[in-house]
Amino acid sequence: MNIPLIKPYINDNIKQKVLEVLESGYLTEGPVTRKFEKKFSEYIGSKHSIAVTSCTTGLEIALRSLNIGPGDEVIVPDYTYPATASVVNIVGAKAVIVDIDKSNMLIDYKEVKKAVTDKTKAIISVSIFGNPLNYHELNKIKEKYGLYIIEDAACSVGAEFENIKVGNWADISVFSFHPRKFITTGEGGMITTNNDARAEWMNSYKHFGMNMNNAAREGIQFDIIGTNYKLSNILSAVGLGQLGIIDKLLAKRIELAENYKKLLAHYEQVFIPRVTTNGKHSYQSFCIFIDHRDRVMNDMRKLGIEVQIGTYSLHLHNAFKENNNIKLHGSFENSLYAFNHCLALPLYHQLTFEQQKFITDKLIEVLG
Repeated sequence: MNIPLIKPYINDNIKQKVLEVLESGYLTEGPVTRKFEKKFSEYIGSKHSIAVTSCTTGLEIALRSLNIGPGDEVIVPDYTYPATASVVNIVGAKAVIVDIDKSNMLIDYKEVKKAVTDKTKAIISVSIFGNPLNYHELNKIKEKYGLYIIEDAACSVGAEFENIKVGNWADISVFSFHPRKFITTGEGGMITTNNDARAEWMNSYKHFGMNMNNAAREGIQFDIIGTNYKLSNILSAVGLGQLGIIDKLLAKRIELAENYKKLLAHYEQVFIPRVTTNGKHSYQSFCIFIDHRDRVMNDMRKLGIEVQIGTYSLHLHNAFKENNNIKLHGSFENSLYAFNHCLALPLYHQLTFEQQKFITDKLIEVLG
């Protein structure tokens, strides 16, 4: 049996939407992307959605819109994909890396408080694997120290905290549409914010600095120095098609996650990370903690079951530990634990209960 880690859900309707764009001849960003942004805002409940080339470029734009640059510090978690911290250096600021909470792999709010200095301007928090943050804790820190909250919500389309969707809680949130996400455009991202001025600036920046409000009425005018982070109509058509069935896709992922929980509930060799209290997990990945993770991962792959590590512990990598513009704050024992013990199991729309049973049976056999 060959079971992949992830399989994008592309039905005939999505293929038709792409074909319509190709036949239209309008391939760059245009009306399809505008519609994708509008529908995304309607789903999330945010005032503004801005489509971009990736979550990484979206995070960069978010930082620039808040005038974060040289001399500023931004706090980020150690357990995350490198892009979360890299974008801070890209805009010239210093990334201050802190540990996570071992129970849920989210940023440790106590460590954040310890890391704040008079140079700290923002926190990039990560709702990792689709698990929402405790935004009340983040907002307490924000108000006490006068900081911005940017959310790396790469994995969190559809996740909620206290019945409000991720994408509304932070000053700026950024989502990913990479193929490992269940809403995918191949590559791409979406920024959400409820701040009019920031939305206008970010939309201009990704269009080379063009004034987007007056172009039709007064002709094209470039008001700021910008760049090209536009999302094409082709990729937006894929996202728009998937967004039309997002409730169905999300419900299936939650069902699959609950299946895994029941199948693994009685095995003390397996620990399932905690979901945030009052949170709704969107399960971009279903992750567990186990001992001997690398051996288990290799053995499972030999059986035709594609499993994967969770993500990376940044302080272990030369890009971060040998960088004068990175500050490693405190110890990283929880991040190291997650890096060494976290295993992501296959999760995709077409996965059957019988396949999940096979996966978990083999996992327990391999664990011994």
